[in-house]
Amino acid sequence: MTAMSIVAHSHAFVVGVDTHARNHVYAIITATTGELVDTRDFPTTGAGINRATAWVARRTGADLAVLWVIEGAASYGAILAGTVVTKGYSVVEAARMDAKSHHGVGKSDVLDAQRIARAVLPMQEKQLRRPRLNEGVRAALRVVVSARHSMTGERTRAVNGLTALVRVNELGLDARKALTGAQIAEVSRWREQDEELALSVARTEAVRLAKRIGDLDKDVAGNTQQITDLVKVSEAAPLLDVKGFGAITAATCLTVWSHQGRVHSEAAYASLAGVNPIPASSGNTVRHRLNRGGDRSLNSVLHMVAITRMTHDEETREYVQKREAEGLSTKEIRRCIKRYLARRVYRIFNSQAEALIAG
Repeated sequence: MTAMSIVAHSHAFVVGVDTHARNHVYAIITATTGELVDTRDFPTTGAGINRATAWVARRTGADLAVLWVIEGAASYGAILAGTVVTKGYSVVEAARMDAKSHHGVGKSDVLDAQRIARAVLPMQEKQLRRPRLNEGVRAALRVVVSARHSMTGERTRAVNGLTALVRVNELGLDARKALTGAQIAEVSRWREQDEELALSVARTEAVRLAKRIGDLDKDVAGNTQQITDLVKVSEAAPLLDVKGFGAITAATCLTVWSHQGRVHSEAAYASLAGVNPIPASSGNTVRHRLNRGGDRSLNSVLHMVAITRMTHDEETREYVQKREAEGLSTKEIRRCIKRYLARRVYRIFNSQAEALIAG
């Protein structure tokens, strides 16, 4: 393939995608003739996108030379674009189209998807708009991670308020221990009773709080799925295979890192996370202490990962035993593990970003 070749000559198929918030519409065309192969819509969920890519693979003979032309590759189509790239396909942004070009022809999502695909056929490869992949994914992650903090904070306040209410008022619920999910669900189903005014008002407020907690639980679950889908097509995807990391911790690490070049070295990332060693030597004693500065949300997730690995990872437990034999305290050992994790996270993000640029 040369830089001067046009899309119609350098690709067997082109997939045009008209993107929306809830579903994307896909159109597969034969590049040489512009003939429609098939068209279909799929949900924008992770499962829907996987079904869409599998459908395209079946209809094109699993040819990785297929060109994907995605409208809004940095917005509605960001997750799709990231997924397609991880599967080995080439992705370009939809070409700008003149509305007059289809005047009198009609407009629909299916027709738009076909126009998106056909518009690039006469274009030279160098004219294609290569999206700056993952910028939209990282921006979306910042939004949903921030939203998660807000939702979990509100849920904690609601649970604390409900707990205080049922402990102070005799509403027929044993709240000597932390409320369970089953107890909260039970409260949300309470009905009005013939009781004195104070208890009636307290019961009504308890029901309101319990229902609000239930709504927040659903919102948090949906938020978790959003974060998971975004992380899987971001530079943080490999972290999901590292023991101790999950979608939420990986997302937090990525949002702080932001993009390649923002943090100039792994030492700077460790400092940003507040896990770099601070000299605290005195006399004949040489030691380092914890850094109380840095981004505390990043420090917190690395702390949780360190605790998990110290408890469940055999290799980390052996390391802990070795450092304990050397006289280090548990806090000092945990600090060392967090510093190692910061180094690993930084290297993963940068290697993924470099691979994305090279691709």
